[in-house]
Parts: sequence; C-alpha cells; structure tokens
Amino acid sequence: MAEYDVIVIGAGLNSLVAANYLGKAGKKVLVLERRALAGGQAVTESFGDGFQVDALHAGGQLRPDIVAHLDLARHGLPASTSEPMISLLADGRQLRLSTDADNETLASIGAFSKRDAERWPDFVAFMNQAASFLDAAYRTPMPRLPHVSLAEGMPLARLGLSLRRLGSRTMFRVIRALPMSALELTEEWFESDVVRAAIGSVAVHGATLGPMSAGSGYALMHNWLNRGGPGHARVEGGVGRIADALVAALKARGGQVRMSAPVRKVLADDQRACGVRLASGEEIAAPIIISGADPRHTLLDLVGAPDLPPEFVWATQSIKMRGSVAKVHLLTDGAHGLPNGALVVAPSVRYVERAYDAAKYGQTSPEPYLEITANGRVVSIHFQFAPYSLREREWSQERAVLERIAIDTAASVLPQLKSSIREIRSLTPLDLEQTYGLTEGDLNHGQLILDQMLFLRPMPGWSTHKTPIHNLYLCGNGVHGGGGISGGAGRNAARAVLKGA
Repeated sequence: MAEYDVIVIGAGLNSLVAANYLGKAGKKVLVLERRALAGGQAVTESFGDGFQVDALHAGGQLRPDIVAHLDLARHGLPASTSEPMISLLADGRQLRLSTDADNETLASIGAFSKRDAERWPDFVAFMNQAASFLDAAYRTPMPRLPHVSLAEGMPLARLGLSLRRLGSRTMFRVIRALPMSALELTEEWFESDVVRAAIGSVAVHGATLGPMSAGSGYALMHNWLNRGGPGHARVEGGVGRIADALVAALKARGGQVRMSAPVRKVLADDQRACGVRLASGEEIAAPIIISGADPRHTLLDLVGAPDLPPEFVWATQSIKMRGSVAKVHLLTDGAHGLPNGALVVAPSVRYVERAYDAAKYGQTSPEPYLEITANGRVVSIHFQFAPYSLREREWSQERAVLERIAIDTAASVLPQLKSSIREIRSLTPLDLEQTYGLTEGDLNHGQLILDQMLFLRPMPGWSTHKTPIHNLYLCGNGVHGGGGISGGAGRNAARAVLKGA
C-alpha cells in the first residue's frame, strides 16, 4: 500500500504550489528535493560570510490569487514592493520607468521625449490590459488540439469573452502584438530609442531573443505580467522567503518535504506511474507522480525513451531550451553607489540586438544587456547573452571572461562599483544546469516563443499537464502557465490532477 497519495518531484515554486493545492484538497503529499534547500531557481543562499544572494532571480511574486487561496501571508510570506526600472546611459543620464506614471517618471521620460512622456500612461494601461488577458489565458486549461471536446471548449469560450471585454480596439491591439517584435510594438508608441530599448530589454529578459525577434511582443507581455511592470518586485528578506512560506503552508496541511533526496527514476507498471526510485536506491510508492523538473529531463531521463512512443520522444527532444543567462554576484564594501531599482544597461535597441547576435554564434556577448540590483553590500548582475553552448571554448575557460565583461560593462555606468568589490561569484549557464537542474541553463524550461506557448506548451497535443505515462503529470515552468516566478503552472497542474482523480 502506498503511504502517500501524491509524490512531487522537486521543491521549486511550481512544485510547492501544486503540493499545497493538493494538500488543501486532502491529499497526502510528499515533496522530494535534490538540493538541501527548497525554492528551485527562486532561492536565497549563502556564498560565504555576509555574501547572501538571490541566486537567479532578484525579485518575484506569486500570482495574487495563489497567495490568497493558499493563505500564504499567514505562513510568513512578506509583501513584495515594486521597484522601478532605471536605464543607465554612458553619458550619465538615467531613464526611470514605473507603472505609477508619477511626476518623477514622466519627467524622466520627458527629458528624452515630451511626446513619449505624454504617451506613457496610455502605454502602461495597454500593457496592463494585455497582461490581464495573458493571466486569464494562463489560468485557462488548454485542450489537446486538434480534438476539442465540448467540456474542453467551454473554458476557451470564457477566455474569448474575457478578451472581448477589453473592447474591440484593445482586443485587436493585444492579438496583433503577440507575434510582433518588441521593436515594432514600441515603435508604434514611442519615438525615443532610449525608451524603446529599455522596454525591449523587458521582452528579452531571461529569453534567447532579441528585441527585433518575431514574438518578442508576446515575451514582453509575459514578463510585464510576472514583474508587475518594467521594474521588479523585491521580496523583503530575499526571494527565498516565497519558498519558505510555501513549505510552512504545506507542512501545516500535513504534507512532507524531504531535502537532499534526488529522484533518479519514475517507476511505472503497464504505462501507469506507481512511484519513484531515489539516487540512494530507496523506492517510494504513490499512485500519482507530479514532476516540477523540465519536460525533457522528466520524460527522457526520469521515465526513459524506451517507455515512451517514438513520436513523443522526438517531440520531447525538439523542445527548444537554448539558455543564455548568466549571473555575476559581487560582495562589496557597501560603497558601490547603486540606487534602488532594476538598473539596466540597454542604451539602444541595436545595442540589445547586437548582444543577442553574439549568442546566435555561440559567443559570450562582449557588450551585454545587463540588469543590476543591489541588496546591502551585495550587487547582483543578470547577464545576457551568454549561450549554454559555446562554439570555440568551454565554460571552465569562459568564466573569467564572463566576469570581466560583466564588471567592466557595469562599471562603465556605475563608476564607484569596481573599487568596492571584495569577492566575486559567477553562475554560468552550465552551473544553472548542474546546480539548479535547468536543462541547457533555460530558466523557463523551454523558450517562451510562439511555437511553445499556450496550447503548444510544452509540445503540440500535450498541453493538459498529462503525459503518455498515466498519472504522471508535469507542473514546472515548461508547461502551460509557466515561465518566471508566478506559480501558475503548479496551480494548473494540481487542478488537472484533482479533475482526473
């Protein structure tokens, strides 16, 4: 007899959200995590004395309905605060962008273009409407096309009504913007290249896209939704507090979390999941298995290609990962001179596009797009573009190059930074794979592009969180509703499990 109703693989945010929804429904849940701390890529960890960092994400927030449904504030989740984006230019000028459209923001934009300052409130309103539609789409179960039953069609009909309620003009604009490039989208609103570039950097953040890439309009909406605008949401005490609250909530609901317990195999009997085998050799039975790992790792490594249909294996192998994000964390003496906010080095659209060009040819960008944040003495640099697959070098050789470029580029707009540095810790795309379990270093478990979105995620015909192995479900960033810190994919997966139970 199985001791648990559900086993969840991984203690990332989506896994913990799914586990909490299932625990709330009365299921006995066990979460198994390969590392010694929960949170997946949303972790706050120590790299040494006084060197505590938000390793991969400087901020983030779960969707508000998830926070409310799981009563996470009662379990220690602090409120997040919204911080602006500040674009830093080599001549010392700064562009401040926030959704508040306050006098400071409008004056900052107006220094580059009076017309753009006048249009900013309308653009923010449009982006918020587009994000609200995308949020509704991510909450809507996707059918397994091309065959759609009446029951599967009803949620889509309700989604269509929510789009229609935006009004015909906004509805047209939202649909039209999805396949557009961020450049094309911003050109319709703004005349300043500095403003366009800052907004375009939001579109490419975490993705292997340039602002001139088709579909980066969709990526802009997605990131705007998750970030709450162009800046980011800072969590008091670090982004790891989100996982802490989810673990506390799960334990209060009778669930269990085991750390340092890597899963090596999903066990199945006659194509039906029945348990897992750990790296230690221990086997644990459960009638339902949910994996928060990316689809490729789950299906090809934990299940294995021999147990899957050949065409499904081919589709899984074809999921586009292509990570190109690196992180450089600096411990300083505190005199770095950074203001609060998401500080970006994205002075022009062409600059960001050239940074992306380097990754296309397997090279670390010599002039990268950066997002820089400070938390006390710690300065964290989000670096794009640094491709997982280098053409001519290995990451063991390229790490020093990455660190030098990151620091020199940041110091070019932050003159006090370099002299304040005391320690450096970098995370390459290979580190993201080996330490954080992100195949090819992809934060999204599969690129957020037009042929991997909505009912095409993670692959055509498999958007319902199910797999060919009965009672094995996917709940990570690589499935519908995933990508970034939101918890949406975990919520959707839990609902699919409960519907099929």
